[in-house]
Amino acid sequence: MKKIVFGITSLRPGGAERVLIDIVNHFKNDYDITIFSIYGDGEFEKQLDEKIHFQSLYPHTYDSYPKWKKIWFSLQFVLPFFRHHIYKKYIKNQYDLEIAFLEGPITWLMSSNSKTMKYAWIHNDLVCVYGNHYMKRKLSEHAYQKYHKLIFVSQDNLQKFEQIFPHNQIPKQVIYNYIDEHVVTEKANAFTVTEIKRDLPNFLQVSRLTEQKAVLRLLEVHRQLIQNKVLHRIYMIGDGPLRTELQQKIHEYGLEDTFVLLGQKENPYPYIKHADTFLLASYYEGYPMVLLEAKVLNKDILITDSAAKEVLVNYDKGMIVENTEKGIMEGIEKMTEKKDGAKVTQSFSNASILEELKELLGE
Repeated sequence: MKKIVFGITSLRPGGAERVLIDIVNHFKNDYDITIFSIYGDGEFEKQLDEKIHFQSLYPHTYDSYPKWKKIWFSLQFVLPFFRHHIYKKYIKNQYDLEIAFLEGPITWLMSSNSKTMKYAWIHNDLVCVYGNHYMKRKLSEHAYQKYHKLIFVSQDNLQKFEQIFPHNQIPKQVIYNYIDEHVVTEKANAFTVTEIKRDLPNFLQVSRLTEQKAVLRLLEVHRQLIQNKVLHRIYMIGDGPLRTELQQKIHEYGLEDTFVLLGQKENPYPYIKHADTFLLASYYEGYPMVLLEAKVLNKDILITDSAAKEVLVNYDKGMIVENTEKGIMEGIEKMTEKKDGAKVTQSFSNASILEELKELLGE
């Protein structure tokens, strides 16, 4: 049986992580699959089928380590000597196919020289991810030259990659993210949500609390709308480095009742099902899994203009707005006035995506 290793930073909740779980669980009987994670203790680890092997370089989550260890860990992936040593010890010559499933350190690590077939997955707009980071851009430019094929989750991501790395001649392919809609539907009915109030139009964003997801900008938009008497609530599921600053500003503005942080949820699907509108107000995106999940649950969707718009092709309940405060304000205002529409049944092309994945992974 073909031995495949997927490399990723961690299995903490995230879009790429969700895709990886669904892929490996689907192919559990076709291949001998290992997930090699830089950091352990990810909440998604418990969702792996028992046939999937899991190994982590460090046993705990990145956030659980002191600052000096975080610096040391980062240096190990930047400095070639340490990077190659880790690769040789944990990965080299143990697998028939190596797949770096996320940008950054895991891609740098798995680019180390060997005769094994190597693929790299790109989930994000690299112009935004690396545009202002010279060292990371150079490390990535060098690393992507070492792979046999590069996989992109959207046409936009492919175009942005070619913009930032115009000399890369490695074969490239776009494969949209796979989702197991039966799992989403089952989990959406797991329990009843009580935290989301229904007295005002409500919006739910599920994302990491990071700069990319524009959570501070969204708060400023919400504040302005409330001042303009456009009454609504925004709920946020997720955690991240901006949580403390976000909490402080919510308190400063006196918006605790209308901009609500629900924290990290292992199962966010009942909340998505219960919300009026699913919101994703990011500065940039790849091909967000959470939007596919919202489509499965037949939600109204409001997003900013980014690569994420490819997810909403032929979806009648989606709205794409200008990626500015003004655009988000206009979108939220329109959604608060929107009447419930006819139910839309969204068809998914999982069969074709699975065929593409099967061809990519080989026999």
